Amino acid sequence: MYVLFENLPEESRIWIYQSNRKFSDAEFSEIETALQSFLESWAAHGTSLESSYQLKYNRFIIIAVNQDVQAATGCSIDSSVEFIQSLEQKYTVDLLDKMNVTFKLGEHIAHKPLIDFKKMVKDKAVTENTIVFNNLVNNIEEYNESWEVPAIDSWHSRFF
Repeated sequence: MYVLFENLPEESRIWIYQSNRKFSDAEFSEIETALQSFLESWAAHGTSLESSYQLKYNRFIIIAVNQDVQAATGCSIDSSVEFIQSLEQKYTVDLLDKMNVTFKLGEHIAHKPLIDFKKMVKDKAVTENTIVFNNLVNNIEEYNESWEVPAIDSWHSRFF
């Protein structure tokens, strides 16, 4: 069951998928329609999941579930991953590779393989103050507080 993102409690579980390229506005509009349709029927063991999403920067898909109403189970999580894989195929993008880093360079959002990000650190092209997207956050509260943070305040700090 789809609900507004802001109506979910802060302890709601989230999954963040980052694209290796920026989506066009038209693509993001199509993705939004597909997401709403998927979430309307998303269920765990026959029980609707109270869920929502956010789309950010034409690059990120954030899916959230209120675990207090009904917990997402293995099968329901698998179905969400299958949905994301269908988006990967339709739009020829990579949404599941966790070995990439997305960060801000001024107003631009950059997406690099981890090895390239490490080289940028070494070359001082990014610093401890570079804003990174910490996609390892687990719930809405962490997402609101710790998703866009200076690299030194995230798991990226190990590279400095």
